[in-house]
Amino acid sequence: PVSSRNIITIVCYGFCACVCLGSWADRSPLHEAASQGRLLVLRTLLAQGYPANIVTIDHVTPLHEACLSGHIACVRALISSGANVNAATIDGLTPLYNCCRSGSLSCLEMLLQHGAHAHSVHTHYPSALHEACKRGSSMCVKSLLSHGADPSYESSHLGSPLYISCLHGQAACSEVLLHTGARVNAGRGSDSPLHAAVRQDCAEQVSLLLEFGADVNLRDDNNQRPLELAPPVKGNCSLHPESPRSLCQLCRITIRDLIGPQKLKLLPMLPLPPLLTDYLNHK
Repeated sequence: PVSSRNIITIVCYGFCACVCLGSWADRSPLHEAASQGRLLVLRTLLAQGYPANIVTIDHVTPLHEACLSGHIACVRALISSGANVNAATIDGLTPLYNCCRSGSLSCLEMLLQHGAHAHSVHTHYPSALHEACKRGSSMCVKSLLSHGADPSYESSHLGSPLYISCLHGQAACSEVLLHTGARVNAGRGSDSPLHAAVRQDCAEQVSLLLEFGADVNLRDDNNQRPLELAPPVKGNCSLHPESPRSLCQLCRITIRDLIGPQKLKLLPMLPLPPLLTDYLNHK
């Protein structure tokens, strides 16, 4: 099905025809230059009066295009010319989201330095953090979290960033999220990150989640516990509901929960022995 906003009906000599005009149909030369990384052309067009925030019918800006292609020089030039770093398409995609989609850390940090929102302003907008976790861009995940993104932000249709990283087998992103204080059992509905990791048969993810206190007794929509989902993981006794956690692990989980995710980054500032700080940071 084609969206009605992208259809023009042409009536000529009694014939009616529908022409589909997507966002590619009205791309300006500035969009093209940004997408292809043609910096000199882009600067020339801006000097000739092309507005940096010119949009297509779907509200795609040249900055969206430059970020999607990872062209940092074009991103810098557009921002210098007044490009809106928080511009959103009709689908809610921001330049920051496109940076995470392309895995361009340099473009992402450039946007953040110029006021891009690290968190989703509107709950129905796609989340840059979720996209970075999906693509396995752990450096983008770190940068977003350091600029205030919530590691446990839950999207109504995607779930938590941790769930997405487990769903796509991105262990490095899961580790970053968990160290930053992401809720280990927050998934999508009744489906937990541990359920997702077990389905992917990813032993590294499973071990990581268990280390951070994942609940092996949670049941998904089919009333199944993680242990019941994948035969290859059933040999892992740590997934068994009756497997006790060590006192060392229980203490660390309890203390981290009491501190809270927002204050975990302040651990190094406490007057604690380095050995204890490392223990609480899973080092």
